Amino acid sequence: MSRVCELTGKGPMVGNNVSHAKNRTRRRFLPNLNDVTLGSEALERSFKLRISAAALRTVDHRGGLDAFLAKAKDDELSDKALKIKKDIAKAQAAA
Repeated sequence: MSRVCELTGKGPMVGNNVSHAKNRTRRRFLPNLNDVTLGSEALERSFKLRISAAALRTVDHRGGLDAFLAKAKDDELSDKALKIKKDIAKAQAAA
């Protein structure tokens, strides 16, 4: 399972551990990923996604999964999230 947010594309970053003596060793900063279930109002069903805590706050701020995906860039989304976005757009066009 990759350590990448399915909605924002946020992944691991690299940096240094710096000791008191200023010795530097490489380390990884991993995103805070959570397994969550988000519901779509247009499709009337829920989806399990692995997203970062920051993405979860943004989804709540924008008013749900449908609104978040409408504004999201396609290159940041995972394949699963991109398919959900297209299905939501079809459902909203048909309604």
